[in-house]
Amino acid sequence: MREFHLFYLLGIIFLHASCSQPGRQTLTTQVVDSIYKNVPAGSPDGIGRLYMGREIAHTMSHEAASWLDRPERLEEERTDLIIQALQSQIKPTDVIADIGAGSGYFSFRLAPMVPQGKVYAVDIQPEMLAIIQSKREKNRMHQVETVLGTITDPKLPENRVDWVLLVDTYHEFSEPYAMMQAIYKALKSTGKVVLLEYRAEDKSIPIKPLHKMTKEQIRKEMEVVGLKGIERQDSLPWQHLLIFEKK
Repeated sequence: MREFHLFYLLGIIFLHASCSQPGRQTLTTQVVDSIYKNVPAGSPDGIGRLYMGREIAHTMSHEAASWLDRPERLEEERTDLIIQALQSQIKPTDVIADIGAGSGYFSFRLAPMVPQGKVYAVDIQPEMLAIIQSKREKNRMHQVETVLGTITDPKLPENRVDWVLLVDTYHEFSEPYAMMQAIYKALKSTGKVVLLEYRAEDKSIPIKPLHKMTKEQIRKEMEVVGLKGIERQDSLPWQHLLIFEKK
């Protein structure tokens, strides 16, 4: 019943927001606070905080960066299919933001697609950005630019980004509403969010439960910040691949 009242309230606010600011939906501080809940006895893999009913996972430390570059990743996650799915849509002049870039695994695979554009490799851990910077110089991929973000802001220029890539990182945002609002501002009017998360619907996937999400949960959390789903790809062995745009 409590969930029903919450989403009824969100619906009213969305209606008001869409009338007063077409294409943009923001919530009051009071309502944002109501969709978070502290859970002191939560999972050891979580931060003890729920967002829209989902416990937020701990951020993976830079000390595990080598796992992101493991040779098995190509076969386990078919990252080649992810790149292929984007390659047909990305233009050479596009600006891409790889948020939660980690070791830069995707940043450097996307960079050749935008020779006249840019890839912002965003992370909140300076150690991760140092890894990316080292690879950038070694590979001379100067269209990759590192950005030190915060838990609420990726520190991207407003209305500048064509594509935001979130690969297995969104579930770790400790302030998902504020972060997605900042991402929304950075997107151009035609910009898109590409979101990948391990499938919570499949218990056989060898990833801890808090590091997975269902399609329905993803959709719900994107809608609340004014994003609508426009494409879904189900060809990956472990992950959802969903694409969103501004409503």
